[in-house]
Amino acid sequence: MFWLLFISIGVIVIAVFGLPGLRRLVITGPVFALYKKILPMMSQTESDALEAGTVWWEGELFSGKPQWEKLLAYPAPKLTPAEQSFLDNECAELCRLTNDWEATQVHHDLSRAAWQFVKDKGFLGMIIPRHYGGLEFSAYAHSQVVQKLSTRSSAAAVSVMVPNSLGPAELLLRYGTEEQKNYYLPRLAKGLEIPAFALTNPHAGSDAAAIPDTGIVCRGEWQGQQVIGMRVTWEKRYITLGPVCTLLGLAFHLHDPDHLLGEVEDIGITCALVPSNHPGVNIGRRHWPLNAVFQNGPNSGEDVFMPLDWIIGGPQRAGQGWRMLMECLAAGRAISLPSTSTGIAKLAVRATGGYARVRSQFNLAIGKFEGVEEALTRMGGNTYLMDAARMMTAGAVDLGEHPSVASAIVKYHVTERARQVVNDAMDILGGKGICLGPGNFMGRAYQQIPIAITVEGANILTRSLIIFGQGAIRCHPYVLREMQAAQNEDARAGLRAFDAALVGHLGFAIGNALRAVWLGLTGSHFASVPKNMAPETKRYYQQLTRFSAAFAFLSDVAMLVLGGGLKRREKLSARLGDILSLMYLASATLKRYEDEGRQAADAQLVHWAIWDAMFKAQNAFEGVLANFPNKAVAWFLARIIFPLGRPYVVPADALGHDVAKCLIEPSVTRDRLTAGMYLPQNEAEAINDAVGVIELALEATRAAEPAEAKLRAAEKAGKVGAGDTANNAANNERECLHQAQQTGILTLEEAALIAHRYDLRDKVIRVDDFPSDFSVAAHD
Repeated sequence: MFWLLFISIGVIVIAVFGLPGLRRLVITGPVFALYKKILPMMSQTESDALEAGTVWWEGELFSGKPQWEKLLAYPAPKLTPAEQSFLDNECAELCRLTNDWEATQVHHDLSRAAWQFVKDKGFLGMIIPRHYGGLEFSAYAHSQVVQKLSTRSSAAAVSVMVPNSLGPAELLLRYGTEEQKNYYLPRLAKGLEIPAFALTNPHAGSDAAAIPDTGIVCRGEWQGQQVIGMRVTWEKRYITLGPVCTLLGLAFHLHDPDHLLGEVEDIGITCALVPSNHPGVNIGRRHWPLNAVFQNGPNSGEDVFMPLDWIIGGPQRAGQGWRMLMECLAAGRAISLPSTSTGIAKLAVRATGGYARVRSQFNLAIGKFEGVEEALTRMGGNTYLMDAARMMTAGAVDLGEHPSVASAIVKYHVTERARQVVNDAMDILGGKGICLGPGNFMGRAYQQIPIAITVEGANILTRSLIIFGQGAIRCHPYVLREMQAAQNEDARAGLRAFDAALVGHLGFAIGNALRAVWLGLTGSHFASVPKNMAPETKRYYQQLTRFSAAFAFLSDVAMLVLGGGLKRREKLSARLGDILSLMYLASATLKRYEDEGRQAADAQLVHWAIWDAMFKAQNAFEGVLANFPNKAVAWFLARIIFPLGRPYVVPADALGHDVAKCLIEPSVTRDRLTAGMYLPQNEAEAINDAVGVIELALEATRAAEPAEAKLRAAEKAGKVGAGDTANNAANNERECLHQAQQTGILTLEEAALIAHRYDLRDKVIRVDDFPSDFSVAAHD
């Protein structure tokens, strides 16, 4: 009897799920009706934001079984000969023309010579095609240029970055009319126009879709004729290059109360190009963003009449501004801030690592103290990972992707890690770091780091709302399809689409649950790995596959149990986003290692960066489980995700020691880690440059090591140094050196090496000082 009942139930289940018509009648039909009731209707701006951009590798990580061969098959980004030449010549020359201390303390901007060079050499037209007079650089080349400039001056980096990121040029290229392109793009490429894009309103902030700036379609006079145009009123702030722009890209909400354009009254967000000298445009004054001194400020206008032809793309693009902005933002965000942040991190790593080797305390280089070593380890590992994510994401843009979720990931995590790198550098530098002056290479960067955290979507918002909130819908293979089915006006077509998506969703969730348990019980040792991968990275691919399956299942359960309430539980959403992000960053690190030819000397950087990312991802899993509102479900999830406990602990101290050692010694690993940064071209330039003199001092320190060892041995043996020990340390060591040379312990050449090392070291550790009234502002 029992078996008959069991078989009957099985037959019914198979019949229901195996026959689409019966399934829709009994199961998916009622579920669909309930789903439509509880699913909030999406506004057009929400729909545009969700559908903007493309899904790339982050979608694989959401699948529960990433196709690693696909990742490794993506071509490594490379520069063309023309791009490399520009980086080596024009970009290097702009770095040479730019002195960050003078920019921040004297000019409060780039110098006139630097600005003219920027215009003349095409820096403002890197993304503009050649037939318009631009350089037509790849996204990777754009990223490389911005990174290099960031190692020298934020003013140079931002002034070049913004016109090539989200702004008039990109909007024109993608949406402009042929007339607009033919007129403006050559002028932008030649620097005859300086663009700015005005989006942020004081009363909207991060909720840019709610901007109160308005345009009213009306009739007015333009060039002596009565035409249909717009009267636009706006108030903007935080507009980069706004104070010096000649062409203002303007976002506002367009209304047509008199129906001059059609039946729709609320047309929507619209983007227009407005000459800054147009009557009624008020460019205003400047903001002062934490001594970054790039041009930034407010602008406004009241009832400014402008023709409809000024809408980007012409009148037919009216109301499409939000979609245009969302589609462009993905590419810009993937390049600009990851590049500037990585550049700052490379500056911090190379200069601070050199300083830690040159600077000694208790007769030991400070970089060899374990406390300092710990900070150097984080700096090195984070910078390797940041650069990997920057290169992979810029490469995706060159493949034709506009990765909206991946761009949010790199924007948030690369800027946050840059903040940690700079903080660690400041801790190591101590008083040298906090006293501003020409010799301080880190102080201004420390002041300016919060700017990257804030702009292009504040990091708190990006982490808590965007990465998982958008990622769960865009990257999940079924959720967006279910939402679109629910909003289908054709009820029958909507039900069929929902039924197909729901069945696929159930199979997806069950498959990931089983996969997560299996991989957890077996330690993921049987997970598939890509062919021809580096053997030393095998376990990382396997563990990432395990985490991917667990994350996909956890996400499905969280969305099922919490529904729309998950959006309001921002801390849970943020932790889920952290898991996705950290898997993306670890993936980028693995790809970089393969793309660079599996450099064995860099392996310790790879191991530390991935181990740290996986440990943090594990903690994010636990953060979700510990705070899941349904404790019974949380208990069940914990048994699925960690059936045998946590697989990761913190990276080992011995590994950290190897990473830190890479930063304080000249090596090919140190060069690869900081590749692309600007360094002085010769000794004459280096001796008067804050970073250059560290490079010289590090070389001198290494060259003098054997001779210094002889000197230390002589001191311990009492052969030198038996003089007036009350003298300061510098005088005493010079006296010891003189004695050692006079007594033949050191040759004349050895003594000269040590003296040269002392001279450069003293220049490195020197701290700038000024008159008590700071009357000398720029030079000492």
